[in-house]
Amino acid sequence: MQHIRTSRFGQRAGGASALLSLVALVTGGLLAAAPTAAAQQANDPASNVKQLCATAKQGQMHCLALERTDVQQHRGITAEAAPSGLGPADLQKAYNLPASGGSGQTVAIVDAQDDPNAESDLATYRSQYGLPACTTANGCFKKVDQDGGSNYPTADAGWAGEISLDVDMVSAACPQCHILLVEAKSANMDDLGAAVNRAVTMGAKFVSNSYGGGEDASDTTADSKYFNHPGVAITVSSGDSGYGVEYPAASQYVTAVGGTSLKKDSSTRGWSESVWGSSSGGDGAGSGCSAYDPKPSWQKDTACAKRAVADVAAVADPATGLAVYDTYQASGWNVYGGTSASSPIIASVYALAGAPGASSTPSSFPYAHTGSLNDVTSGANGSCSDYLCKAGTGYDGPTGLGTPNGTAAFTG
Repeated sequence: MQHIRTSRFGQRAGGASALLSLVALVTGGLLAAAPTAAAQQANDPASNVKQLCATAKQGQMHCLALERTDVQQHRGITAEAAPSGLGPADLQKAYNLPASGGSGQTVAIVDAQDDPNAESDLATYRSQYGLPACTTANGCFKKVDQDGGSNYPTADAGWAGEISLDVDMVSAACPQCHILLVEAKSANMDDLGAAVNRAVTMGAKFVSNSYGGGEDASDTTADSKYFNHPGVAITVSSGDSGYGVEYPAASQYVTAVGGTSLKKDSSTRGWSESVWGSSSGGDGAGSGCSAYDPKPSWQKDTACAKRAVADVAAVADPATGLAVYDTYQASGWNVYGGTSASSPIIASVYALAGAPGASSTPSSFPYAHTGSLNDVTSGANGSCSDYLCKAGTGYDGPTGLGTPNGTAAFTG
């Protein structure tokens, strides 16, 4: 496959913001910046962001995690200094998710390369938020290579940051879920696809993929080789470069996950969401009409004859981003975003809803339960003439049918 992706994110650093003027404590010789989640959300929407993975080489995918460069990284946490960014309680409140649930379910994370610190960083994240331990020893966490063994691929800082984001988001949205991390030996679609198949072979009913690349004519072949798994909910990030389609989000067999800006407000819900677009941090969530993949029968939008992206969404805007603990790519606590965050969140909501039927098509579930989603009706991720880049009532490209309001939309 010839997937080529050119990043439009600058590698800017610095950029003083209101965040850095709020709280700064020295703990064990390390600076700990501690603005509240609300203060973090109030920051200048033009926040600096950095794409964690380098621009993809020809034939490769790139991860879709974004790092805030205007939020001070830190290791130390004290009673007076909590991590910046949204945490588990925020996601549970915003999306009406149970604090318990998911026991016995396994969410698989598929990424390329190795994160040597994945388990230890995960332990710190879960301890900070009072979540139950998830370790190899207690059977909750398992890391394998794409062949199911322990011959892990070469470590890579960018993909390690992606892995930290993914496992932390599963922990936040489904604290009782087990986590299976499958590390592909490269960012080629064939290796990542083999890792997807490995996750399914190992029994995962929920598989999150936070990577993408440009479409090409071989995508339909990859569909049948790697993503056609009845009874398995496979989620894929829609992309971080605004209006435009990426693969494998365009696969007819997956749930393509777009992105929102998520902010606290005084509404009954207590939160508001709009399309994550270029007016905020980064370029925005991917969306559009596939050039190659056929339209699933349950998609009824009229301006796209083939597969429309996305299906549903969750928070992705780095300006309203998530707290993540990562010591291989970063220095500890930081704020990450991108549709890399929304994909594992949605995979975890599927897990909270329960295992799909053996012959079911989980990507169709939200289309049968549109009333159980928060419809996102404002914002855009680019220039087009219709709903494929502009939010509105009902289905739209950047946020699909909406964001979770409980788990009912993710059941068969």
